[in-house]
Amino acid sequence: MMKIAVTYENGQVFQHFGHTQQFKLYEVENGELVSSWVVDTNGSGHGALAGFLRECGAEVLICGGIGGGARNALAQAGIQLYPGVSGDADAQVAALLAGSLQYDPNTVCAHHHNHGEGHNCGAHGHDCGGHRC
Repeated sequence: MMKIAVTYENGQVFQHFGHTQQFKLYEVENGELVSSWVVDTNGSGHGALAGFLRECGAEVLICGGIGGGARNALAQAGIQLYPGVSGDADAQVAALLAGSLQYDPNTVCAHHHNHGEGHNCGAHGHDCGGHRC
């Protein structure tokens, strides 16, 4: 059984990993989708999300933009990353399973928050807070 996570909002791949409020998780067995459900991140952001996904058992992440720190955290957690994806979340998972997912392995986001602090997504370490998946 393999678990795929997708940054998620209103059926679409959410475009900012560090700010996603939900993931849609998909269980796959023998290349076939078995089940899927949406989990709330309960306000976790940036670095804590890699731990959250690891606790959920995710082995693969499909997302839009993602920063260098988050990339490193996911790599340390052993989660395979497919960044630079947009569109319908279910369709993107189907494309991954079919071997036709369009993604950009070089996608990186760097941004400035409202409080004026400039940094890459995932640059902060946060406590996961014991989420349930």
